[in-house]
Amino acid sequence: MNCRAVVVLGMLLGACGSPPAQPDVPALLTNASPATRAEIEGIVSTALNGAPVTIADDALSVDSLLIIERATSRSIDRPPELGRDLGRPERFQLVIDGSKCFLVHERTGLRWMLAEAQCRAE
Repeated sequence: MNCRAVVVLGMLLGACGSPPAQPDVPALLTNASPATRAEIEGIVSTALNGAPVTIADDALSVDSLLIIERATSRSIDRPPELGRDLGRPERFQLVIDGSKCFLVHERTGLRWMLAEAQCRAE
């Protein structure tokens, strides 16, 4: 057996022995509170380049998805173009890994661990 075959065989055996990557498990908040909501709003605002964000009191308590739509100007002085915003909403998902909760920004794949939140699998 030549050296190349030994190296390839070793790589194949090593790949079989490694555990498969665990997919994210959708989760729900179990401790929705003002502190948890403030932490999530801060993370979402950071993900959206500092845009102000307000989420509902029960956000991520009944669904693992958080959908953020752009606020439209409702001023007669500055009407939105074409009467509506054609941008896509931003989507975030709450997931659990062991006992830690993470908020994942769907478009970028960025993840933030939540320090205040406790969650359970959806």
